[in-house]
Amino acid sequence: MSMIHVDIVSATESLYSGEAKCVFAPGSNGELGIYPQHLALLSTLKPGEVRVETESGIESIYVSGGIVEIQPNIVTIFSDTAIRAHDLDESKALEAKARAEEAMLDADSSRDISSTQAALAEAMVQLQMISKMRGKKI
Repeated sequence: MSMIHVDIVSATESLYSGEAKCVFAPGSNGELGIYPQHLALLSTLKPGEVRVETESGIESIYVSGGIVEIQPNIVTIFSDTAIRAHDLDESKALEAKARAEEAMLDADSSRDISSTQAALAEAMVQLQMISKMRGKKI
């Protein structure tokens, strides 16, 4: 079976580096399904879940957005924040959501509103991933 090399890197560490059957990433215009021999592509990512399907299972990683570079046999994902799904902290995500909702009430410019909406979206995606993992109970 043909494989693709995947690297997922945050601002502080490399979270994943290895071979995969395929990768699914939250592209800014919809989910990207990436398989070996994919055409070259550069795309922005929105906050969401990156799923790396390997021979031994699925690795799930939260990204706060970023960039994906796709070559026929290499996928590289760069994100300011990337966290393995099992390392997500529900209490921190709930606090971030509450802070963002409170900041929305106090926002007085379009710049304040857009940055607050982005923070709220990130917290919501983290909470969705935590909820999804609880349903699976690995």
